[in-house]
Amino acid sequence: MTLFALFVFGLALALLALALWNALAWPRAGGASPDAVNAREPSVSILIPARDEEHNVAACLEAALAQGGCLLEVLVYDDHSADRTAQVVNRYTEEDGRVRLVAPAPLPAGWCGKTFACARLAREARGAWLLFLDADARLADGAAALIVAEAEARRVTLLSCWPRLVTQGFWEGALMPLLNFVVFTLYPAPLALRREDASLGLAHGSCLLARREEYEQVGGHGAVRGELFEDVRLAQHWRARGLRGLCLDGRRVVRVRMYRSLSEIWRGFQKNFFPAFRSAWGFRAFLLLHLFVFLLPFALASLAFSSPWARPFAAAAACVLAARAALAWRFGHPLWSVVVHPLGEVLLVALGLASWWRCRSGRGVEWKGRRYRAHVAELSEGRRYGWKR
Repeated sequence: MTLFALFVFGLALALLALALWNALAWPRAGGASPDAVNAREPSVSILIPARDEEHNVAACLEAALAQGGCLLEVLVYDDHSADRTAQVVNRYTEEDGRVRLVAPAPLPAGWCGKTFACARLAREARGAWLLFLDADARLADGAAALIVAEAEARRVTLLSCWPRLVTQGFWEGALMPLLNFVVFTLYPAPLALRREDASLGLAHGSCLLARREEYEQVGGHGAVRGELFEDVRLAQHWRARGLRGLCLDGRRVVRVRMYRSLSEIWRGFQKNFFPAFRSAWGFRAFLLLHLFVFLLPFALASLAFSSPWARPFAAAAACVLAARAALAWRFGHPLWSVVVHPLGEVLLVALGLASWWRCRSGRGVEWKGRRYRAHVAELSEGRRYGWKR
């Protein structure tokens, strides 16, 4: 037991070091001068896939239209919405000629809803730069020019800006920071600046900039048509094709409130959790890491005063809290979310198991009225998952 406790502590310490490296060394987007971009002919098409976004799309459009001289057009794809999304967008099309509503088309076999919406938008767009935004994303004034300037300064043709996560209420504050914790205790963001490995591809789909020429060259969203985790897969595909792509801290340029209740968080995370993994072994390894390194030490830390073998677990728990605090400082999360970490971990593991079971049982995961089913044989051998509608 002592050896296992020391192993857990050593792993927790290593992951704390990685979290600190990310918190201190990951660059922020928005440092490049946008003047040259604004001085040119309008070159940016803002593309917004929208399905049942009646309560989000107006604010997204308002922010998009405040992007200054680089903005050529704003296109919204109404993805068979059952609410008043189209009517809201049409009101803007009447007031501003830069806004256009793209009519829905039947979803082809083998495509996920968002990938098809993005592909349709890209086909209709006229800009040299394509800026894909989720309807719940809010650009800062002039952010589009800053993002393009950043891409040009860093000589990349795909640039994703990791947004500032807006949280309100207990459940959002307790659970949403786990998204950054999960990513930045495993992903070496500063390393991606210097190496072009496809495995280091990372993106956040709420704000993704691509240069049209290279986007078409790699096949665009058609290259990841069946992926629910399409943003990261596209970033990895981009790098695999020998092109330069990057993800930066975009809190200065974009913010997003992804979910507004515990039920929305549950459905949203469940949709992406299991499909995020390429193989069953990767999913199992992830769950074991969170069970034994990020959760178990808190259950055993109280025994440290009476049992010497438990002291490494207490030290591991301290490392986890330190990692949470470092990332809360970097990303502006509420500090109280650090204290409720064990609760968040319990729900995270439950979410992972629920997502796995829905896929393993054939029920599939659901999002906004669509169901996606896994259809891969020999799950135990860890083959990658495909999806069908």
